[in-house]
Amino acid sequence: MNSTPMPSNPLSALGWQADGPAAQALADLPPGRLARVIEQHRSGYRVTDGVNEFPVQSPTEWARRSVLADERAAVGDWVWLEPIRDHIVRWLPRHSLLSRGAAGEHYKLQLIAANIDAVLVVVGLDGDFNPRRLERYLLLTRGSGAVTVFVLTKADQCSDVEAQLAQLDGLREQGCPVLALNAKDPASAALLAAWTGPGSSVVLVGSSGAGKSTLTNCLLGVERQKTAEVRSTDSRGRHTTTYRSLIGLPSGGCLIDTPGMRELKLTGEEDLAEGGFDDVEAVMGQCRFSDCAHASEPGCAVLAALESGALTALRLAHYFKLQGELAEAAGGLAAQRARRAVEKVGNRNFGKRPTEKYGKR
Repeated sequence: MNSTPMPSNPLSALGWQADGPAAQALADLPPGRLARVIEQHRSGYRVTDGVNEFPVQSPTEWARRSVLADERAAVGDWVWLEPIRDHIVRWLPRHSLLSRGAAGEHYKLQLIAANIDAVLVVVGLDGDFNPRRLERYLLLTRGSGAVTVFVLTKADQCSDVEAQLAQLDGLREQGCPVLALNAKDPASAALLAAWTGPGSSVVLVGSSGAGKSTLTNCLLGVERQKTAEVRSTDSRGRHTTTYRSLIGLPSGGCLIDTPGMRELKLTGEEDLAEGGFDDVEAVMGQCRFSDCAHASEPGCAVLAALESGALTALRLAHYFKLQGELAEAAGGLAAQRARRAVEKVGNRNFGKRPTEKYGKR
């Protein structure tokens, strides 16, 4: 039984939850030290114990190809270190996890942030504004276990903010806060106070040029993150943030800034019902036939809704697109887990004597 006392103020300021799953796991751990991952690099991790920040080495098994991404620590994870050496023993259970399918042809899971209370989806009120992409973000973030907040930056550069906000009424109806602000103005950024208070942890996500680094600097009160002008042709920016990092805020909370996301691939674990398509699925439930393909069947409520204007062709097309992507991602996830199961069996058998593997003949 571990007699290590519960973390006090320094770790509480880093988002430690005394009643969370990580705290409940402490009793079963060997003697050691608690820390939170603030950076992840190819060469290893950087953590903080609430007093000092320092690099640590990860377990050697994490370097194996057979170890999946969600079996390793991510930025925001709580990790248990050896008593003396700066080596990670293991990561502790999470109360939330934001992930996505990594860019590329082959299925691979990418962890964005762990143990976060809110996901701040940052989008600029310029050429970056795309309601369909925000629906995709909602589908990704809803399963994370954290609250989703849509932050519309560059409100000072938009000629008709209310018209843009009106396009996101569906997101509001899903219970998601939608805020328009000037990311350079501290008074405007104060709208986020409800999610950045003492002990809270938030992650900023969005495309390059949306204003994540500008907003981070505003919340910090100092120019810590690099920023750059966006292209006038498409309002996209360069990757000024090149890796995920956890930063303490003057408000007492923690913020994880992330590189811009060019591609939002689903992981395969999302629930399309949580993507803000209640209206679409409600109409589908009114079709005469349960297996209606919504093409030319008699009594199709979807076709009737399209004809009356109650449902737009664009929204329906986006629903079917996400449905297809989700099915494909779920197949990739299942195949990856099946390969992992086979590799585990192979690793257990490797090195055994023939009589141990096959029995005596």
